[in-house]
Amino acid sequence: MKFKFIFIFQFIFLASLVAQKTTVFTSGTEGHKSFRIPAIIALKDDTLLAFAEGRVNNAGDFGDVNIVLKKSTDKGKTWSNITTVVDYNKLQAGNPAPVVDMGDPKYPNGRIFLFYNTGNNHEGELRKGIGLREVWYITSTDGGATWSPAVNITLQVHRPYQTNINPAYHFQEAWRSYANTPGHAIQFKEGAHKGRIYVIGNHSTGWPKNDNTDYDVHGFYSDDHGATFHLSNSLNLPGSNEAMAVELPGGKLLINARNQKGAPRQRIVAFSSDAGINWDTSYYDAQLPDPVCQGSLLAVQLKNKKSALIFCNNRDPQKRDNLTLQISFDQGATWIKQIGVAKNSMPDNYKGDYTGYADLVDLKNNKVGILYELDNYQKIVFEPILIK
Repeated sequence: MKFKFIFIFQFIFLASLVAQKTTVFTSGTEGHKSFRIPAIIALKDDTLLAFAEGRVNNAGDFGDVNIVLKKSTDKGKTWSNITTVVDYNKLQAGNPAPVVDMGDPKYPNGRIFLFYNTGNNHEGELRKGIGLREVWYITSTDGGATWSPAVNITLQVHRPYQTNINPAYHFQEAWRSYANTPGHAIQFKEGAHKGRIYVIGNHSTGWPKNDNTDYDVHGFYSDDHGATFHLSNSLNLPGSNEAMAVELPGGKLLINARNQKGAPRQRIVAFSSDAGINWDTSYYDAQLPDPVCQGSLLAVQLKNKKSALIFCNNRDPQKRDNLTLQISFDQGATWIKQIGVAKNSMPDNYKGDYTGYADLVDLKNNKVGILYELDNYQKIVFEPILIK
């Protein structure tokens, strides 16, 4: 009887752990053939907002793509019905990058900024200079229930081709492909740049190169709650691509980027000492293997008052699998702990990507939430993880 009781207790305990993983978006439902590119934020009252690209007709990056939203008021256990936040007619609206501005005295409960991109052609054609990607934002002051009219900030944060600026030369120097982070944006919480809204992006310049070295990372930011925006300098590390940023003490910034070259199959790390305007150093981090995919980065304060950085990616250099959290207690210099989220989950005969893109959110009390793609992009799930 004693052993039976222990077995039942263990079963209930394990079942409760499994039950914590919740499906948020399921491809082929709610009017969309596919859901991709998750992003998540927490509001002041701990409500979670989960964004994604809702791809209407197929799973392709380009086409009729909306930005959709679901909310959770119980820390991710249950989620609301889907709402469409951005619908760019039959064209693409994607790369949602949300952040909550908590520094504007006009909005003491915070104002949500959602940055996104629109496009009128496939990325391959954009890299040839055919088509345009634009940059927009919308805001909400009621927790995402309603949204402001869209604001186009393309000419502030992008360098698109303009025929009135020395056309022959400018066509070579103009940015072509363009994308936000993807994942959440950030706001500086302390120091001389407190309140700065910062979004990482990437772009391509010049004719496409077979090794993808036409790509580079940049950032853009606002110090006046979205009234104006400014561009950072580019990272100047050819092949740097999708990236995320995190604030470090003393007005510093760390970014972690995808290496689109694919050699080495490692994450790119870069530091800025002036809150993301210039870049002091950048390198490939052998501690962070990567199969050429997106990753997520988050700064948290643990209950012991210890600051930590949490990084999440597919920790497999060859395939999108083995989704893993890693922890740094020294501002990204070393990563000393690993927590498997969907670790070694792909069966030997599995065809496709088991895990994919992900985004992190601070749930407080030593917990982070991870919103991630699972099972060959069939679903986007949410899972809370205890940081011990």
